[in-house]
Amino acid sequence: MQNYRAQAEALTADLVALRHELHREPELGLYLPRSQAKVLSALDGLALEITTGQKLTSVVAVLRGGRPGPVVLLRGDMDALPVRELADVPYASHVEGAMHACGHDQHTAMLVGAARLLAARRAELPGSVIFMFQPGEEGHDGAKLMIEEGVLDAAGERPVGAYSVHVASNGLPMGTVACRVGATSAGSAELHVTVRGRGGHGSNPHQAADPIPVAAEAVTALQTLATRTADAFDPVVITVGTFHAGTQPNVIPAEATFGATVRATSEKGMAAFLGRAETLCRGLAEAHGLGAEVRSEVQYPAMICAAEAVDLGRQAAEELYGPGAFIELPTANMASEDFARVTALVPGAQFGIGACPPRALPDAPFNHSPYAVFDDGALPVGAALLAEVAERRLRQG
Repeated sequence: MQNYRAQAEALTADLVALRHELHREPELGLYLPRSQAKVLSALDGLALEITTGQKLTSVVAVLRGGRPGPVVLLRGDMDALPVRELADVPYASHVEGAMHACGHDQHTAMLVGAARLLAARRAELPGSVIFMFQPGEEGHDGAKLMIEEGVLDAAGERPVGAYSVHVASNGLPMGTVACRVGATSAGSAELHVTVRGRGGHGSNPHQAADPIPVAAEAVTALQTLATRTADAFDPVVITVGTFHAGTQPNVIPAEATFGATVRATSEKGMAAFLGRAETLCRGLAEAHGLGAEVRSEVQYPAMICAAEAVDLGRQAAEELYGPGAFIELPTANMASEDFARVTALVPGAQFGIGACPPRALPDAPFNHSPYAVFDDGALPVGAALLAEVAERRLRQG
């Protein structure tokens, strides 16, 4: 079996053109009509069975191989972030307040490239490939919606493997592939706390029941709770991102509220921490004679990468680019990723790909920065990797 490296490199100009078109017109959330149209145009003429989403502007394309065999799934996300681009690139965003700051434009172009590569070998493929073009990864749970709309059954049977890629604008050498067995990204939850007291005049705090110091104490105590009660090898990270209270400096408000994001690498660790956090916040308020309303909501599970999927990625990367092309990640990334919805149902993995311009290391801005830049040289790497992994898994039966 000839690998896909040369064929992917031959597609570079087309993939770069598509990526730049997507980058100039970023779209947010679940409704990405321009991005969907660009993907459909890029897939036009390929032997694919294409459907589009109902609750979101997704694209699902099924490639039927020329020989019987299993099904695999490849995913690329398409949405951008509400970030004003400040990077100095000739293809910068034309949409005020929106930017492909996490590299999803590259993921989409890579998946189109993989579809073209695999379609060119359709007659030889023993099985089918589902190409999952997904909106709404950035906080909208697009993967869940696509699963509900049947993406995993699009080829008539469940996939035996599911794979995606995620580029990094720093942290990985250009063109390298990275993954690990087990938790690769963290699960996430939100914690919302409202401390209720009794308002009054700032000159007479003893006649009021001030919620602000109690809420502030809870914020500090939650940091200690994470470091002193969570297993260091099953970590929990909490960040309080919002805190609201009061209208005037001399008015004691009746309530103070804050919101936090919680990250954990296991369902057990997340559940245990959220339980302790709720008890802590209510107990602190009660100790001060106040009340607290505490609400937590789990958003995404941790992404667990299957050993066989990671090994497949290692084999593919080294076949394509030689020894040293694959890096074993030492720890999980505490960011969250909704491809975890897929890997919870299908053995799979998400592979990191270094996309940092070589001369920008080691201080290049990371993903989500308004200055983030992703090198176009990563595009054929991602396309070739996805195609290679897909075909290898199909041939395993």
